[in-house]
Amino acid sequence: MAGKSLLFGVCTLLLVALGLEVYADGLVNEDVKRTVDLGTHLAKITAEIVLSNQGPSAVQNFILAVEPDLAPRLAYIGASVKGDEEEDGTLELQQTSIQGQRGDFYKVQLSSSLAPGAQLKAKVEMAFSHVLKPFPSHITQAERQLVVFQGNHYFYSPYPTRSQTTRVRLASKTVESYTKLGNPSKTDEVIEYGPFRDVAPFSEDTMKIHYENNTPFLTITSIVRTIEVSHWGNIAVEETIDLRHTGAVLKGPFSRYDYQRQSDSGISSVKSFKTILPASAQDVYYRDEIGNISTSHLQVLDDSVEVEVRPRFPLFGGWKTHYMIGYNLPSYEYLYTLGDQYALKMRLVDHVYDDQVIDHMTVRIILPEGAKNIHIDTPYKIDRMPNQLHYTYLDTFGRPVLVATKSNLVEQHIQDLVVHYNFNKILMLQEPLLVVGAFYILFFTVIIYVRLDFAITKDPAAEVRMKVASITEQVLTLVNKRLGLYRHMDEVVNRYKQSRDTGALNSGRKTLEAEHRTLTNDISTLQARLKAEGSDLAEKVAEVQKLDGQVKDLVFRSCQEAERLVAGKVKKEAYIENEKSLTSKRQELISRIDSLLDTL
Repeated sequence: MAGKSLLFGVCTLLLVALGLEVYADGLVNEDVKRTVDLGTHLAKITAEIVLSNQGPSAVQNFILAVEPDLAPRLAYIGASVKGDEEEDGTLELQQTSIQGQRGDFYKVQLSSSLAPGAQLKAKVEMAFSHVLKPFPSHITQAERQLVVFQGNHYFYSPYPTRSQTTRVRLASKTVESYTKLGNPSKTDEVIEYGPFRDVAPFSEDTMKIHYENNTPFLTITSIVRTIEVSHWGNIAVEETIDLRHTGAVLKGPFSRYDYQRQSDSGISSVKSFKTILPASAQDVYYRDEIGNISTSHLQVLDDSVEVEVRPRFPLFGGWKTHYMIGYNLPSYEYLYTLGDQYALKMRLVDHVYDDQVIDHMTVRIILPEGAKNIHIDTPYKIDRMPNQLHYTYLDTFGRPVLVATKSNLVEQHIQDLVVHYNFNKILMLQEPLLVVGAFYILFFTVIIYVRLDFAITKDPAAEVRMKVASITEQVLTLVNKRLGLYRHMDEVVNRYKQSRDTGALNSGRKTLEAEHRTLTNDISTLQARLKAEGSDLAEKVAEVQKLDGQVKDLVFRSCQEAERLVAGKVKKEAYIENEKSLTSKRQELISRIDSLLDTL
């Protein structure tokens, strides 16, 4: 033990002599409990660190290090400080460098300074993609998949470590081989290393584990996520996905008979997986170049919509598939507005499958035409591409499209982004006005064409027909307006039964009388013109006038019955029966009037 302590002291002095400022703050890892989860195709490393300040002054930050061999495959890193009872919160990380040292380094900014002699408990989470290598790299349909993980026995840190342990969780009990530094113990799917005492900074010792892992080795090699925002109440989302099985490549032929008959045939292949959509997702579709894939299943839950994505064929190592999945969302759940200012808050990437890995992602956000002053807030760094323009129906100068890319994403990247922009609400009338204008031009053209007379000689009969058609059109308009007076009178009677305001009822009745008299006189005038033109339609108009007089009488009888009801001269049951009878007779008369109007 004395020899190890001496070695620790010498290493520390050498590093200080090199001028590395990392040790000037006097931080020491008092205890590190590290967990390496290899149960899926990802390597997830969690470390709980008791960090002690042995220096003379308070420190505001500390450094996290990622060992050189794993650093290129780092997909996510996060740190938080734990209090006595609950987690205090996630800390901000900023990538940095240490002169003369290999690997990736991150400066973690503390929310409060760490005083001399004080300790804090930090939790670090890392996720690595494509670090589990199939070995052998090619297997038959009947073989199980073996993989190799190569890491570090020690917690890679710029600070000396007093004590550390490492627990490795595997996907199965079957382990071909593993390194045995410090006489580790193995129990079922768990291998425990340590404790290791007085570990020098930047210590490395290769940990290699060869074990069975038949979990889905699915990788999204490319995903294009398109979000189209409409201010008319809808957000359309579509994802175009290229998916590959990155496990051990299938060698030899594929037997569907053995695959269906034997449960362990092709055990590392993927038949299906679950994609989780937002709870308000509607009109979900799942298709490829051939068309809709009907083998998928949709399940609506309280807080999400689950889609069982089942490709047309099972995915073996080296096989790939290409598909599209899309859905609609109500914009009020994701689009916020204050005057002309808008904010779209949505996930940058969604949950495609459990323990997902995305090699490359492109996000396209299509905003409404006329959006300006656009800026975007992201939860992590992304690469912005130049904005584009997108044209759809009735667009004039194009819709702005925000384009962003990012590589090497995992589930921890499922976070919200916020897009801010300004939009003048007057522009929402642009498309309806274009539609109205187009129809106006069409109808105006038709009207002009119909009314133009291309004949060389005049046709008296045609002129008479045109006059009769014009008079008939006016009659129809006036009759419909007169029938509308009765509906308005019904509303007056209904309000009277609630308010018992006799003055309002009498006023409504006088208004009906006056307007009805005017319309009836106008129709009689048109009837006389039809008769003067010698049209037999004049008799039908006269019949309409006669039936309308009967309808008017029924309307006034309904008004009188309502007065009797309010005055208590008739019971409610008798009133209902009388009203039902009057309504039936009136409806029959109106039907006869409609039939006559259809013949005009």
